[in-house]
Amino acid sequence: MAAHMTVPSDAQLIKAQADLQRHSLTYLTSMALRCAIELGIPTAIHRLGGTASLPDLMAALSLPPPKAPFLSRVLRLLAKSNALACTDAGIYSLTPLSYILVDGVLIDGEARQTAFPLAVTSRYHMESGLGLADWFKNDRALPVPSPFEHVHAAAPFDESMTLLDHETDKLFYEGLAAHDHMGIGTVVRECRGLFNGLESLTDCCGGDGTTARAIVKAFPHIKCNVLDLPQVIEKVPSDGVVNYVAGDLFHTVPPAQAVMLKLVLHFWSDDDCIKILAQCKKAIPSREMGGKVIIIDIVLGSSLETITETELLMDMLMFICTRGRQRDEKEWSTIFMKAGFSDYKIVKKLGHRGVIEVYP
Repeated sequence: MAAHMTVPSDAQLIKAQADLQRHSLTYLTSMALRCAIELGIPTAIHRLGGTASLPDLMAALSLPPPKAPFLSRVLRLLAKSNALACTDAGIYSLTPLSYILVDGVLIDGEARQTAFPLAVTSRYHMESGLGLADWFKNDRALPVPSPFEHVHAAAPFDESMTLLDHETDKLFYEGLAAHDHMGIGTVVRECRGLFNGLESLTDCCGGDGTTARAIVKAFPHIKCNVLDLPQVIEKVPSDGVVNYVAGDLFHTVPPAQAVMLKLVLHFWSDDDCIKILAQCKKAIPSREMGGKVIIIDIVLGSSLETITETELLMDMLMFICTRGRQRDEKEWSTIFMKAGFSDYKIVKKLGHRGVIEVYP
């Protein structure tokens, strides 16, 4: 028998309508942030000395004067969402969020973050989200394509996307680099024991070597390999700091005392993760000889032991664009054991990311 729901009170109905409006319109916060990036608002505030009024920004951005009231409304929303700070007098300043969107400002040599919000608010992502209901209704044989593939007949970080839209494909890779490299400085500072005693390390899907170079800078004795696909490696100039290897981690991983997978496995299904980890296990020595796999990835529930909205949104991003997912500790443990590893340890939790050592 169906449960009977009590008719909401007037107060509950009013709140329900407000909640419905918020859920329906929250995408406009993302659009406002995208607008701020494209106009260069964080950079303008930075160049104006760190604070700016509305007239200051209108002049710095060379915007038509009649647009001032409308820019004010965008700035008000950005301040409400903590993308900017604002005084009662209407003076805007940067928050940590907008600071990492300033042109030319790098933290620990890492990529600035503008490409990530621009990539995930692209029309391709929006259209993929709009196609979710149709995707669920569609009965496709395994492996089931992602909603992105279903809508566009192409996949991010694949040759099909290059053929579909070369410029957006380039933006996706820039967004991936920003997503991947942000935070390695914190890992090196907060988890020094992770690298103590290591003589060699292979960074899988290490791109242009930003992460590996940060490790070598902090630990000059470690010899680092960077493994990535040929089309990625061929664009990276040799720097003499790390050894770049073109290859596919599904087939072989350059031998090292430790293998690192930083924000890699959440792009892949459980079965694919097991295959990747099996290749990593072949590349490292025994635990007694210091062999381990270092995984830096989202661990659902790692922030104060509860799953945050950001974690769930990142899981939805993986669902829409890839065949991967975010995982909680139990799910990580399962794929480690299925890949033939004996044990693991979460060394540190940095926000919603976990730093994990996995032992053969």
